[in-house]
Amino acid sequence: MRMAIDQAYIAEENGDVPIGAVIVYENRVIARAHNQRQLLNDPTAHAEMIALTQASEAVGNWRLHGCTIYVTLEPCPMCAGALVLARVDRLVFGTDDPKAGACGSLYNIVQDGRLNHRLEMVSGVLQEDCRFQLQAFFQRRRSENKNGQ
Repeated sequence: MRMAIDQAYIAEENGDVPIGAVIVYENRVIARAHNQRQLLNDPTAHAEMIALTQASEAVGNWRLHGCTIYVTLEPCPMCAGALVLARVDRLVFGTDDPKAGACGSLYNIVQDGRLNHRLEMVSGVLQEDCRFQLQAFFQRRRSENKNGQ
């Protein structure tokens, strides 16, 4: 999760919401990514989506059996759906997202029994670190907007 937090700082340096993701396969990191929506001007350029593309390339298959993804924030519906479709085995995330979370907060897409794949899920890993990073980012953003920057 610390690697995912480091990725989130890169997103923040690029003016994006600080969310990072890391995918591990057979005890090896095969993907590292951060949000790049601002950089790429792409609403789908979430850390998880970019990491899934990297991981699929690394293993040579779109099916990511045996993989664990570490994400600083609970995935949204788009990313949760992509994790299911990619057949990722395990999701570990830092802090919940009560406004857009799709892994327990608003929905639980990754464990929905109606879908053809479900993920093992662990939440709350380095939760305070992940939450603080996001809260500090949005606090600065609100302050900048208030001061007309």
